[in-house]
Amino acid sequence: MNILWMTVVTALRALRRNLLRSTLTMLGVIIGVAAVVTMVSVGRGADVAVQQQIQSLGNNLLMIIPGATTANGVRSGWGAASTLTVADASAITRDCAVAELTWMKRQLVQVVYGNQNWSTSAQGVTPAYPQVRTWPVAAGRFFDEKDEAGASPVALLGQTVVDHLVEPGEDPIGATIRVKNVPFEVIGILARKGQTGWGQDQDDVVVMPFSTAERRVLGTQILGTVDMIFASTATADAIPEAEGQIRALLHERHRIPAGQDDDFTVRDLNEIADASKSASEVMTNLLLSVASVSLLVGGIGIMNIMLVSVTERTREIGVRLAVGARTRHILFQFLVEATALSLVGGAAGVVLGIGATRLIARLAEWPTLLSVPAAVGAFLVAGAIGIFFGFYPARRAARLDPIAALRYE
Repeated sequence: MNILWMTVVTALRALRRNLLRSTLTMLGVIIGVAAVVTMVSVGRGADVAVQQQIQSLGNNLLMIIPGATTANGVRSGWGAASTLTVADASAITRDCAVAELTWMKRQLVQVVYGNQNWSTSAQGVTPAYPQVRTWPVAAGRFFDEKDEAGASPVALLGQTVVDHLVEPGEDPIGATIRVKNVPFEVIGILARKGQTGWGQDQDDVVVMPFSTAERRVLGTQILGTVDMIFASTATADAIPEAEGQIRALLHERHRIPAGQDDDFTVRDLNEIADASKSASEVMTNLLLSVASVSLLVGGIGIMNIMLVSVTERTREIGVRLAVGARTRHILFQFLVEATALSLVGGAAGVVLGIGATRLIARLAEWPTLLSVPAAVGAFLVAGAIGIFFGFYPARRAARLDPIAALRYE
């Protein structure tokens, strides 16, 4: 044990004698480990941000939207025709395994408040809308069944609309706004939702009872049609069953012949989230692969310097072998030197990677999430690279002929 300890001490002293060269040798490992930690943190942060944006649409949510239709040989685009109705939504509530359901009609409108105006999306929805979309009210209240039945001129504002219409510090609750020249009383402010995964600002909206929107604001040639139906299930595991039931029900209600395209689309947000996660994982793995090249270059640098060190210390190795040092002691010494270089470089790389991650999050305002397993893994890989690339120089030093080594100048 004493011999091993002395071998370690001798190796560390040799590294300290050439401190600048040792530092430059570690630079490749430092950059490689820092790049791995940073890239994984940025990738995980982006993935979590996208998942949060998708989940902000609602929990266990299914979206049913009108599909493409064909009339007189002309095929319309998705959502161009009003193929969904309130009756369809009621049937889904009655016959399918959904916990909550709401429907919506929307249109781009001009909203006026005082001397301010803003173009936004007006949405007519049912009282169940905040439960289905998991969208709480930040101030005031949401409208109820009484408001829906009486087509009351009441509305709730999204945070973006409040920012553009209302002066800072002013309470908009109870104020009167005009939507397409129809006066509305503001009864609530919706909590901030943020953007969706595809960049839509969910807070740029004015929400009102569906009956009010249909009869007094948005208008429609066919009463009872809807632009979108939202359905939520009790658990995420119930989504596939509910989706199948909804498809079968609407297929029957719309009398769609076999082989013909559906005139509706059912979208599962979990599928969108999984697709987004897969894309994020591919990008993270790609960045990780690129960053790992730096670790490989760092390992090659360690091997190069250790070979140079063996050449420079040939006479020293010969003296040690002549006075009784064994081959394994020489092998172990040079292996310790290579491993020490990589481990110290790995530790410095982890610190640098953490600092770079925080700097990116602060300056670029990118979402980042530090990965402890990635940091530990990068550190351990750095140590393994030191052992792997340091073994050949150490073996070469250990196999030197003592007589030839003593004669080396």
